[in-house]
Amino acid sequence: MRQSQPTQLFSRRSLLGGGLAAVGAVGLTGSRVFDPSRVLASAPAVDVNPADLDSLDLLKRMISYDTQNFGNGGKTRPFAEMLQGVWNAAGVSTELIPTPQPDNVHLIARIKGTTSAAPVLVLGHSDVVPVEKDKWRTDPFVGTVENGQIFGRGALDMKGMDAASVSGLLRHIDEGGTFERDIIVLTDCDEEAGSYGSSWLAQQHWDKLDAGMVLTEGGWFLAQHDKTTPMLITVTRQDKVYFNLDLTANGTATHSSKPNPDAAIVKLSRGIEELAGWLAPVQLTPVTREYFAALARATADPTFARAIRLMLKAHSRPALERAARVVVARSDYPWLHSALLRTTAAFVIEDAGYKENVIPSTAHVRVNCRGIPGGQKPRAFLAQVRSMLAHRDITVALATPEGSSEAEYLDQLDKSWATPPADIDTPLYHAIAKAAAKTYPGAVFAPALFEAGTSLHPWREHDIPGYGVYPYVIDNAQLVAMHGNNEAIYVDALRKGTDFMYRVFDRFRV
Repeated sequence: MRQSQPTQLFSRRSLLGGGLAAVGAVGLTGSRVFDPSRVLASAPAVDVNPADLDSLDLLKRMISYDTQNFGNGGKTRPFAEMLQGVWNAAGVSTELIPTPQPDNVHLIARIKGTTSAAPVLVLGHSDVVPVEKDKWRTDPFVGTVENGQIFGRGALDMKGMDAASVSGLLRHIDEGGTFERDIIVLTDCDEEAGSYGSSWLAQQHWDKLDAGMVLTEGGWFLAQHDKTTPMLITVTRQDKVYFNLDLTANGTATHSSKPNPDAAIVKLSRGIEELAGWLAPVQLTPVTREYFAALARATADPTFARAIRLMLKAHSRPALERAARVVVARSDYPWLHSALLRTTAAFVIEDAGYKENVIPSTAHVRVNCRGIPGGQKPRAFLAQVRSMLAHRDITVALATPEGSSEAEYLDQLDKSWATPPADIDTPLYHAIAKAAAKTYPGAVFAPALFEAGTSLHPWREHDIPGYGVYPYVIDNAQLVAMHGNNEAIYVDALRKGTDFMYRVFDRFRV
């Protein structure tokens, strides 16, 4: 289903020739009241390639680069060199930072500002998760436009955000605009997995990344039940805590002609079934309370709104759990809202057996977990899972970084769990809120928790506020396809999201 055509933002340069009187004080689609003297006082305009100003065209090019990351980084240099050419053509200085892995690089673009104020850093990533190509309706590396959507790996996560940010900034450059501070655009590698992501880059080149505020992926722009009307525009100020558990079952190895109840795969399967049927306790924090309160105001479904308010007012654990079940059942985004209420456990990699006529002695599954900061601690969740599966003779181990003990890693996770949300009294947060109000006037705006993770860790370690948005209105089918098959976003939503990003950066324009 298509979204309504967004209002287009026009170049100030295109208005200087003969349209000033017509535009007058009407302004540019709500971005700012048009001021001819301000345009004439701007820096000399650069003839930006029109194709680079079109975020759809740019996104198609981005998708065409296969940057799949199978766990040890991807081949990102060709993508980065393409984007470097886009920046250089607009007069923006860039630097490619190679990593020890061949053809895997970071790209830093820096738009110089007029003062020494702490820069704004826009953090994107070039790598994408792998595809099951035979299960896609289109080629995942073409960027096919079909039924008002653009399909392709990375369309949502996060080449769409990359395209909207770059095109939004290039509009300002095309108009001859300058910014009050440097704008750094980092397109990193190894965000999805690998050893040379933003943490490695920060250790090697912090002087190139030091900023006052950071904007990356995160907050969802959710649609109403009709799948197109903007309902809730969120900006994330905190990520969930990422950790993995390894479940291992041991049994009797024997010939496959003699099935036995002691088989490792059978034991593990029963444990998986038990854990999959269990939900961790609901944990409401100040951040998630604010989010769900905003969701209750935003939804057009009065029954859903009432269920949320009952959940927020619950005075006992049973009442809280009952209300939360209703909230999730009634939501148009049930998996998302369940994830925002509790620690989650997802079964992601299973390993057992090596020959079809042998019952193996060992079966293993990795469980990816995401905990709520300020909610249930990872160590408490680990203890709960161990207690639950103890009667099944299944070993539950915390997956730890190389060289780290379980106790040491739990202490590290405790620190992540205790990291406070980013301050929302900053120029960047206010710019995001103002841009949301102008671009999506009928929607509710709110800060939120990100149910997944980002590359923000190095900046948060330095107490630098970081926020996240995916700047396009989506429906639940698109949300589910993230990291799945047939990933897509609406074309009109991308264009309107580019208007949104333009307005965010407008706050920092001189």
